[in-house]
Amino acid sequence: MNPLLFILITFALIMSTTKKDIRKLSKEELRTFFVENGDKAFRGNQVYEWLWGKGAHVFEDMTNLSLVTREMLEANFVINHISVDQMQRSSDGTIKNAVRLHDGLIVESVLIPTATRTTACVSSQVGCSLDCQFCATARLKRMRNLNPDEIYDQVLAIDKESRLYFNRPLSNIVFMGMGEPLMNYNNVIKAIDMITSTDGLGMSPKRIIVSTSGVPKMIKKMADDEVKFKLAVSLHSAIDEVRTKIMPFNATFPLEDLREALVYWYAKTKSRISYEYIVWKGINDNQEAITALLKFCSYVPCKVNIIEYNPIDDGIFQQADRSMVDEYLYQLEKSGIPATVRRSRGKDIDAACGQLANKML
Repeated sequence: MNPLLFILITFALIMSTTKKDIRKLSKEELRTFFVENGDKAFRGNQVYEWLWGKGAHVFEDMTNLSLVTREMLEANFVINHISVDQMQRSSDGTIKNAVRLHDGLIVESVLIPTATRTTACVSSQVGCSLDCQFCATARLKRMRNLNPDEIYDQVLAIDKESRLYFNRPLSNIVFMGMGEPLMNYNNVIKAIDMITSTDGLGMSPKRIIVSTSGVPKMIKKMADDEVKFKLAVSLHSAIDEVRTKIMPFNATFPLEDLREALVYWYAKTKSRISYEYIVWKGINDNQEAITALLKFCSYVPCKVNIIEYNPIDDGIFQQADRSMVDEYLYQLEKSGIPATVRRSRGKDIDAACGQLANKML
């Protein structure tokens, strides 16, 4: 790490231990702070708008506050904002951000453009809690969960890039970046609440997808919490023995438990589930695997996204022949199950699904 950057990060950490991160305060707590310090309650509303609606990173940017007020905020609080440490642009228009957090750790987020929309793929953990063998992120240890504001900041940064480079606001968000969102449930929910709030970005929850590798207890909790966003499950095999080999945590959260949780989810939400599925040569490119998937899809209304595999340099996993992918599509559609092949974007900058490996750490 650059020596100057190290000094700046160390100084920021020292400051953050003596001052409270202002974005941990609710709007009402900010209003109370100002009243207790001899000011008007509405000042808290102004600061809250600067922090979330306008994404201010420093107090001096809050230009409708007096200098005395800004100095008071500076004396009492810090804003632990992110910064885009490096931005890479793919030949297909995809943008990958290496996002530096206030403690110096880095996560990656991706802007995926199409002709009609721009999608933000955001991270929820530094590293990952799970152990999917085909995913580069899973090879990193989980260092910590992201805070709600750090998740929100990724979205805000991509929204600005979408407006700058594609002349339109961000339209969709997928939690398919680094980490398992349901292992950081509370912070992910708080971030989504702010993203969808009129105080934040005001996005519709229907334009947000949370993707999980399958944590049954937390899927049920989402259903009980009556969330409005959509659910995707990284499935890849509907045979326990196969799934456990490629996703070892499946031994703890077997398919029977996952199926029960998804049935519960649909009964409570009436929201169709998306299954993400990669077909690998010699692993699940056979009729037994297709038959198992068809049966699993019969339990709740769903659709299947067959994802193009993106290699992570070890050669263990290889994309199946196109003829087998076509066979999956044929049998799924014949059974009345919507299915599509999702082509990966940003492969030339390691921004495609499964490739986020935090190489700058």
